[in-house]
Amino acid sequence: MIDFRSDTVTMPTPAMRKLMAAAEVGDDVFGEDPSVNTLEARAAEMAGMEASLFVSSGTQGNLLALLTHCGRGDEFIAGQRAHCYRSEAGGAAALGGIQPQPLDFAPDGTLPLDAVRAAVKPGDDFHYARSRLVCLENTQGGKVLPLDYLAEAESLADELGLSKHLDGARLFNAAVALGIDAKDITRHFDTVSICLSKGLGAPAGTMLCGPRDFIDEARRIRKMLGGAMRQVGIIAAAGLHVLEHHVERLAGDHANAKRLGEGFKDIEEFGFDGSEVHTNMVFVDMDERWRADLGEHLRTNGILISSRNPVRFVTHLDIDEADIDEAVARCKAFFARNR
Repeated sequence: MIDFRSDTVTMPTPAMRKLMAAAEVGDDVFGEDPSVNTLEARAAEMAGMEASLFVSSGTQGNLLALLTHCGRGDEFIAGQRAHCYRSEAGGAAALGGIQPQPLDFAPDGTLPLDAVRAAVKPGDDFHYARSRLVCLENTQGGKVLPLDYLAEAESLADELGLSKHLDGARLFNAAVALGIDAKDITRHFDTVSICLSKGLGAPAGTMLCGPRDFIDEARRIRKMLGGAMRQVGIIAAAGLHVLEHHVERLAGDHANAKRLGEGFKDIEEFGFDGSEVHTNMVFVDMDERWRADLGEHLRTNGILISSRNPVRFVTHLDIDEADIDEAVARCKAFFARNR
């Protein structure tokens, strides 16, 4: 199957499997897994942070960040469609007593800074939750946050006394798209979570990076959540491999997404001009009467897409140019037959 549903569907490469089979392991709870220790040191270096923590998922990475930055009755500010607010089962509220303050994203994926300022609660009024943290997401819906915006957001947060966390699930997509080092993005934040299992293509895992004392506390909370792992160097070896070998190749995913967008411009039912393809995601709005039938048509021809609207096509490690051309051809054939 050609699977466009997400970049989380990638399969481990032969090189990953070989490294995983040969990985040197130990008990990570005792700090004795050499593969994990190497991965944590390398991730921290690439993020420009003092330390990092290997966790099971992006959701756990963001949750640990929220629980470490905030206490019960505190508040974090994030986007209405931000993953840490919308798609993580309400963990911060359920497990940490932390109140979210969601704001509408601007069309370019940024949180409007005037709205952030207005959302911060008066610190001297006990009627309100205490505003502690602002969370940004890069990329957001495949869009890259501009560097000048990140500098302005950092300045505002510092002025307002807010900590700064970046959901960097696709941080390296943003860095590659801008042609910069990831540190040029993360330097505007106190902490960042980086998924290994999305565009980078590892089978599992996220790195939470930040100051050493912050990571020490996050490690304690990871244990509280049941997230401590033992001989997990088998998976960490894959994570280290993708950090060393799969970052620059993200440019190919971006090129394939642009190729897909160019092909979709000829499909009038999509109403698509290709201008919103920034990284590895293509979003297509379509009439509800087409969506289910198109999804079934593609599935029967070996292509999987999301069921949401707009439909999100995501390019990744296991999709090549031939797959792009096949998807475009199948979509065109569907509409040609059903107009």
